[in-house]
Formats: sequence, structure tokens, C-alpha cells
Amino acid sequence: MSKYAPLAEFLKAQGSVIFSCSFSEIEDALGFKLPPSAYQHRAWWSNNPDNNVMTKAWLAAGFETMNVNIEEHSVFFRKILPPNPPIEATFRAAGMSDVARPFSAPHAAHHPVLGALKGTIRVAVDFDLTAPADPDWGTE
Repeated sequence: MSKYAPLAEFLKAQGSVIFSCSFSEIEDALGFKLPPSAYQHRAWWSNNPDNNVMTKAWLAAGFETMNVNIEEHSVFFRKILPPNPPIEATFRAAGMSDVARPFSAPHAAHHPVLGALKGTIRVAVDFDLTAPADPDWGTE
């Protein structure tokens, strides 16, 4: 069990989707002081799971940080949505049968609408997409 597990329990016990928390409230929940870097560097509060062990605790609890205020020693926690459901559940929720799938990859992890307009725009072979739209712009 991680020493930051009490933070995960504290966050799960909150009734709000978004709430502010002081660093001292976090320390009370943990039972020990946060490291000095938490008070000095906003990056310490990033949601990168490779950042530190405490980050993994709040992410595992289903929260992410936002609006970190180093000067006032406070941070907002926001409940994050659960991971994307399996693609089959997405089709069932949309009322689509297996036959009506817009693509045949059963393991695809993206939304079924992604790529729906693929192939609908044609660009002439001799058209330069990198050319300026107005070649005279900025010459005056």
C-alpha cells in the first residue's frame, strides 16, 4: 500500500465533481508534510503519471488536478470521466448492430464517427496547399 493511499480515499470521499483543496488539507489527509517541491513548483502537481507517486494516487482515485496556486497553497481537483468503454459498448449505446458498423475493426479504440468524412475532399493535382492564400498580403 502506498503512503499516498489516504489521499485517494480522501478524494473519493468528496461529494463534488470539482473542489478546492489546500495543501494543508492534503497533508492532514496524508498524515505527513508534502515535499518542499510541492510548495515551489507547479509542475509537481501535473497529471503526468510518471511525475511522482502522489500523482498516481489521485489519478487512481479518478481525479486530476487543475488551477494549482503555489502562492496560496491550493489546488483544485476535478473528477475525470472513466476510460472509454469498449468499442462494442459504444455501438450498442448508439443503437447500432454489428452489421451497421462503419468500419470492421472490432478492436478499434476510437470513436466510430472518426474518419466519417475521409475521402470527401478532393484536391487538384497541380494545386499547392502550401502557397499563401493572398500572395500580396503584407507587401504594402
